[in-house]
Amino acid sequence: MIWYENLYLGESIPKKAAKIRRLKWKITHNALLINTFIIVLCRYGTNLLEIIPVRELRQKCYPKQNLYIVGIAKGYDEALEIAAEIVTDVYKETGGFKVKHFFGQHEKAGDST
Repeated sequence: MIWYENLYLGESIPKKAAKIRRLKWKITHNALLINTFIIVLCRYGTNLLEIIPVRELRQKCYPKQNLYIVGIAKGYDEALEIAAEIVTDVYKETGGFKVKHFFGQHEKAGDST
């Protein structure tokens, strides 16, 4: 897993650095987090982002190594809001929807979109 330095956080996520570090540790170490979602750069196809329930990461076969995490939210609705905020920020900053370029992952992801 790769963590974006300035994570987008849902309103329900504590903004204190120590609590964010603890939450990241829990996600990385497969702690049971109910109703918590991560927003990651899309790994496949032409989609921009993926919203993944943290509980899915507990599966041993889940491919975690290539996840570039850009946001954390409590609840699916909040995750949708964060994803929309990310896409809006990318559009305001670049005038387009090249999310991977915005986060500097175009070379690593092997994608030219």
